[in-house]
Formats: sequence, structure tokens, C-alpha cells
Amino acid sequence: MSSTTSSAAAQSSTHPPHNPYNYVPTEWICILFVVLFSVSTLLHILQATRYRMWWLFPTAVLAGLAEVLGWSGRLWSSQNVTLLNPFLIQITTTIIAPTPLVAANFIILGKIIRRLGPQYSRLSPMWYMIVFCSFDLIALIVQAVGGASASQAARQYKNADKGAHIMLGGIVFQMAALTVYVACAIEFFWRFYRDTPVRKVEPTSGANQVDSSSLNKFSRAMAIDKRTRLMILGLALSTVTIFIRSVYRTVELTDGWTGRIISNQVYFNVLDGGMITIAMYTLNLFHPGILLKSESRTLGEKQSRKTSIDTVV
Repeated sequence: MSSTTSSAAAQSSTHPPHNPYNYVPTEWICILFVVLFSVSTLLHILQATRYRMWWLFPTAVLAGLAEVLGWSGRLWSSQNVTLLNPFLIQITTTIIAPTPLVAANFIILGKIIRRLGPQYSRLSPMWYMIVFCSFDLIALIVQAVGGASASQAARQYKNADKGAHIMLGGIVFQMAALTVYVACAIEFFWRFYRDTPVRKVEPTSGANQVDSSSLNKFSRAMAIDKRTRLMILGLALSTVTIFIRSVYRTVELTDGWTGRIISNQVYFNVLDGGMITIAMYTLNLFHPGILLKSESRTLGEKQSRKTSIDTVV
């Protein structure tokens, strides 16, 4: 036996092949998610191009591509579960993938705020997107660093807990940002429906802002056009599913690499793959290109026009 063969045999005996999942990924489920994410991603590419919403490429499209890569890694593992590379691919990409999708939600809420009235938001729509997308970018970087650290440790047969803790920190940070985002959104809609703006807005010649007294004459909820209401519904559904997934991932990584949570395939399929699938397709169905068309008049413009007509009559 040559020295090279002896060395390889020694390493194999020291680090025997093992199953990093603690289960074997089910092949048909992996194929299903690869197809689902591929279709949704293709739709996002077509929709972003059709409606010229280029910001969807580094957000929804990027998230979809990462999910396709991650589930392809799991499909690879279903053929040979002891291989390390596909495991590292899927664990890193499926953790990072939803982060760009969260940024899409931040941007959409900013557009809704601009449409319904920035005076009801503590931040302007532009600053809202800048602040929360910056938080999202930080979370993405932290998770990527953690994934790289865990991958390097695993390749060297070292303890990957440090990398896992870094990834966990990124997920917790993202969940905290999501919580603040939800709180800000709830406050905005509460102030809008009660007509209690954060600040006064000086009337402009363009009449883009709404006179509070005119809006108080009818239900503010019904004053929102149908498309915007649908966009709010879609945004809420997407946010809830992403938040559920974040809670699951936090518990999973806290439980450790060999914990009961990470070792259960059903939890992962439903609470990670299932939740992000719903979030991706929600954005396909409740698409901002359809529901938040730039040429549509804002609520303020519509009410101003109605007030002007009433005055003339």
C-alpha cells in the first residue's frame, strides 16, 4: 500500500463518513421545491422586466435563485447523504436566501406609505427603505460570514459551532429588524385610519396631500383603492410567513447541529421551504407592478380631485 493510500485510509478511519442531516432528504420533496422555486423565480424575472421594476432582481429574483441552489443541494444529498459539499451548499443558501426577499417587503411598504400619506409615518418613504434595507444588508453579511466560517470548519473536520452562532446572530438581527418593521407598519396604518399624522404637511400646488376634514366624512378604510388593499394583504401574508420561518430558524440553530429540531425533515420542509414558497408566490400574485402602478393616482390626488369637483358643483 502506498503512503498516499495509507494517509487517505488513516484520515477516513479518523473521520468516517457520516450523515450531517441526521436524516436522508426525501428526493421527491426536493424536486418539488426546486420546481416551485424555479417557476416563481422565472415569473419574477418576467414580471420585473414587464413592469420595469428592476429592484426586484436583487431582491425577489436573487432570493429565488438562492432557494433553487439550496434545494438542488438537498436533492444532491438525497442521492448521497454523506457528501459534505451539498450539505454546506444547502445550509448556507437556505439560511441566506430569504434575506433579499425581506428587502422587497421593505421597499413595497415604503411605496404604500408614499401612496397613502407619508405624514402618518415616522420616517419618510425613502428613509424607511434606506434604514430597513441597510438592516437587511447587515443581516445578510453576518449570515454569509457565519456560513463561510461553518463551511470552513466542517471541511477541516473542526467544530462548526462558531459559524452557527454567527449565522444565528444574523437571523436574530434580521428577526429584530422585522419586528421593528412590523411595529412601524402597524403604527402607520393605525395613524392613517384614525387620521392622526405624525407631522403636519403643508399643502402643495400639486394637491398631493389630503385634507383631513374631507377624509373624515367617509370610511378611511374604504377610501383605499382595491389594488392598494390587495397589496397590503399580500404584504401582510408575505411578512407573516417570513417571520414564522425566522422563528423556526432561530430555534433550530439554538438547538444545535444535532438537535431535535434540525434533525426533523418535516419541520424544515414546512417551516422553511413551505413558508418561503408562500412568500415568493404571494409576491407573484400580489405583484407591485400590477397593484402599485406608478401611473395610478395616489389616495390624496383622488380625494383632492373629488373635493374639487364637489366645490365646482
